[in-house]
Amino acid sequence: MKTDPEFETLKERISTLTDPRREYASRLAARRAALNHEQQRSRKIWFWRRIVFAIIALMIILAFDKVVAWGLIAAPVVVFIALMAFHQRVHAAVARLERAVKFYERGVARLEDAWSGGGEKGERFADRSHPYSEDLDLFGEGSMFELLSTARTKAGEERLASWLLAPAPIPEILARQQSVDEFRPRLDLREDVALLGDEVSARAHPEELLAWAAREPVFTARQTQWLQLAALLIGLFSAAAVVMWLGFGYRKTAMAALMIEATFLFLYRAQIGRVVAEVERPGRELSLLAEILGRLEQERFTAPMLVRLRSELDADGKPPSRQIARLSRLIQILDSLKNQFFAPIAFVLLIPAQLALAIECWRQHAGAKIPQWLDAVAEIEALSSLAGYAYEHPRDPFPELVESEILFEGESLTHPLIAESRSVRNDVRLGAEPRALIVSGSNMSGKSTLMRTVGTNVVLALAGAPVRATRLRLSPLAIGASIHILDSLQTGASRFYAEITRLRQIVELTKGDLPLLFLLDEILSGTNSHDRLIGAEAVVRGLVERDAIGIVTTHDLALTRIVETLNWRAANVHFEDHLENGRMVFDYKMQPGVVRRSNALELMRSVGLEV
Repeated sequence: MKTDPEFETLKERISTLTDPRREYASRLAARRAALNHEQQRSRKIWFWRRIVFAIIALMIILAFDKVVAWGLIAAPVVVFIALMAFHQRVHAAVARLERAVKFYERGVARLEDAWSGGGEKGERFADRSHPYSEDLDLFGEGSMFELLSTARTKAGEERLASWLLAPAPIPEILARQQSVDEFRPRLDLREDVALLGDEVSARAHPEELLAWAAREPVFTARQTQWLQLAALLIGLFSAAAVVMWLGFGYRKTAMAALMIEATFLFLYRAQIGRVVAEVERPGRELSLLAEILGRLEQERFTAPMLVRLRSELDADGKPPSRQIARLSRLIQILDSLKNQFFAPIAFVLLIPAQLALAIECWRQHAGAKIPQWLDAVAEIEALSSLAGYAYEHPRDPFPELVESEILFEGESLTHPLIAESRSVRNDVRLGAEPRALIVSGSNMSGKSTLMRTVGTNVVLALAGAPVRATRLRLSPLAIGASIHILDSLQTGASRFYAEITRLRQIVELTKGDLPLLFLLDEILSGTNSHDRLIGAEAVVRGLVERDAIGIVTTHDLALTRIVETLNWRAANVHFEDHLENGRMVFDYKMQPGVVRRSNALELMRSVGLEV
């Protein structure tokens, strides 16, 4: 019985989505085999290049001895040049396959939870004054950014970082979700974007490209048009006059033409020279960028955000790769005029001036699109990063966004930085009742991890990514966290002072447009129990009364009495542990109520302290 090819294709697509490990392993093996093949070809070509070079050297010696004719050397020289050109293409293939191998090795490492330290850490985006980036481990080794990012250009990394650092409006989140979902199965496209971006990252400087595009015009648009026409007419007249002089002796006509040409160059030489000097590096970088843009031009999307990005690439109905190709051709011709044989002809025809004016015309017309092209690449790379994460976590859903209430309702939540084999899932609900959870429990029982789990999933949700849960409903939320608070020798601030400064920052966030999610770990632990209880109760009550929702952890069981003053607006929950064969064992499951025992003394005894 024959099978439907479309059905088989659909089965394969479903298989790759549900088993990314198998797909990555298959592609990694294929890329390694192709790399090995190309490396063998490279070694063979290198061998034959040396053989042909030796033949050329031998024939030159024999030609000096008049054993062979000089003309016979041409054949091996042509072969040597052809081998060099072919070897260059093989080198490019080897470099690309090496990048492809690394791409899939990183993917396999993420799936095997061995990815920490192997990717871009995004440390330049770390900001201790940000209300949650350090507390939720967004940047640095083993961070969310390192897990998520497959972006290879600076612009792509910056865009992804900005999405993690600030929540998007609901329409934007929904648009990203649709785009990520469409991007998710397009593994070939995501691979190409990453590999081409790698080359751009290594060799391009987008800030210089933007500066060139935004530079003040050397000529106005009208000047450029009539100067192009003038240069063409003067060049043709000069060429005709020189031909008439050499062929028919019309010397005065040629002298007059050359005088007109010299006058033109005298008037505009500085501006023309400036255009030529400024275009060389941006031209090379645009050629690299054109490779990514050209790849995107081949795709057809249905998600509105991707459709918009794709349509914005074109200017006047022409794709950017074609427009950039025209600029590249102009620069190549300009470079070829450096040849001493062509230079006199180019001078007579005013070709350098004509090319410079054409380049300036291109910049005036298409240069305004360069920021848009770079922006599109940044957006695509950020979406590709989230799509890669979604592809590698096929069971993770997109969150449901609500506007009618202040809500965080997660089922079977876990932390994205914890391996699935070690993760313990919990349900968490914050909303009208309760607005705050007071979490008690012993050391290492999972209190801080719970807060980070909630906060990190909110970051993922509001960036447009899937979340590590079986289900999550939430409203747009601002996040304020006090988890990773340290003292500072540089500023002379104690940990307590640093914490109350952060608490003031968190309270200020309640004045913003979004409701606040607060995450307060061991609140006010740097002061005495009396002041801590009064201060913590005042802070939590103030936040709740400002319609904030959140989690507070504590070792001090006196703080669990905060619930009594807040009534139904707060609830006590806890984590437990037990002693097993002299070892503390934790189940990391959140339970209702206040913890009834502490493990501090047992932990002290377990490390050999006499207590």
